Amino acid sequence: MATSRIIKRHISKGQTVFQALSYSFGYGQNLDKTRNGELISAYMCDPKTAVAEFVLSKAKYKAITGREQKKENDVLCYQIRQSFRVGELDHDTALKVGHDFAMRWTKGNHAFFVVSHIDRPHPHIHIYYNSTALDCTRKFRDFKGSAWAVRRLSDRICYENGLSVIENPKLKSKGQFKHYGQWQGDNKPPTYQEKLKAQIDICLSEKPSDMRAFLQSMKVAGYEVKHGRGGAISFRTEGQARYTRLRTSTLGEGYSPEGIQAVIEGRAALQKNKTKATQTTISTTNKVNLIVDIQAKMRAGKGVGYEKWAKIHNLKAMAASLQFLQEHGLMEYEQLEQKAAEVTERFHILSDKIKSIEADINTNKELKAAIVDYAKTRPIFEGYKAAKYSNIYLAEHEADILTYRAAQATFKSILAGAKLPKMDTLKGEYRKLSADKSAAYKEYRVARKSMQDIVATKSNIDHLLGFTDPQKNKDMER
Repeated sequence: MATSRIIKRHISKGQTVFQALSYSFGYGQNLDKTRNGELISAYMCDPKTAVAEFVLSKAKYKAITGREQKKENDVLCYQIRQSFRVGELDHDTALKVGHDFAMRWTKGNHAFFVVSHIDRPHPHIHIYYNSTALDCTRKFRDFKGSAWAVRRLSDRICYENGLSVIENPKLKSKGQFKHYGQWQGDNKPPTYQEKLKAQIDICLSEKPSDMRAFLQSMKVAGYEVKHGRGGAISFRTEGQARYTRLRTSTLGEGYSPEGIQAVIEGRAALQKNKTKATQTTISTTNKVNLIVDIQAKMRAGKGVGYEKWAKIHNLKAMAASLQFLQEHGLMEYEQLEQKAAEVTERFHILSDKIKSIEADINTNKELKAAIVDYAKTRPIFEGYKAAKYSNIYLAEHEADILTYRAAQATFKSILAGAKLPKMDTLKGEYRKLSADKSAAYKEYRVARKSMQDIVATKSNIDHLLGFTDPQKNKDMER
């Protein structure tokens, strides 16, 4: 559900125009927030020199019109923020949506650049556009109802891209528009960091024997594990673009590798988080746990206390396994073995299906972008042909001509001679693919949970019956 806001940027006390713009643009173009500058797009300006270009345009405006506002009233540039619902689009797509929004809002009359930030769980973009027009003869003046106009255009673009919007954006008591946090309210989903902390607490509450056992529990819970330099450990779960590193500055006290190791060894107490993420994760976690090979652990040096805990743990694990078998009517070993193979195959089929849908979505996006580029640059290319492919004309319009040819190359590679589909058809196809992807992900999560329970149950039964094959078990756990 996209939220939007328009902000005026003035000169702060004691600053020059150059300093004020540098400060504002520096926040937007932060390399850590824009994936080292990859998530920046611009129109009629270079983001690296945008400050100087905006300042120069204001000097030209004064020279051409002879008009000059009071320093405290002059609007240097306008900033628009647009935030989207978690999981509806990625940061690259948010940048494209933001660029389209900026072009349609300014009507191509003002230089602007757009940044997509990755420092929050929800994708969001910032648009900075020059208050002075490109021809330096006029300025954009904020008008009554501009916030409403921004929201209306934002909603329209969201509808076009299959994104949700806020149905009732006003606060009844104050008549103001909601910001992102107010819009989400109690429905605000836990962040990836909160989910990770909650799962760490659950895995540590199961008293793993060592760090390796802890990491294995995290894998079973659906987390990918990445080891970095100097003992760094990072996790990533489904739908998460970047790994979250275990460190105090990110997750809080006790969530570094050293802090977790201290809890495992009994040198520190388990963190007691009462966050919504912890409560949700604990209340919905009802999985079958793997039993512990007590004899192997005792040979490895574990003490009597650990043996006592492991026996209780194994009794609970076997009870949960038997209950699972009874509830699912799998009291024959052959049935269990067949079911484990079926759910594993189902999981991989759904995984392949999601990858295929994502590939189709990317193709759809490429075609839509190519159609827009083709429509915008075709008149330029027709002029190039009329000029008999003049080198002078090419030098003046090289960027547009290259864009036109790139669009044609995209059509050729994707369509392979087939008729170019209409934009409305592609938009409808995109909405259907997005719906199919959401439905497939729901099935995928259910299938993954089912597979994890079946595999853990079968592993426990194999251990009980003496069928344990270490290598086979490792393959099944993966």
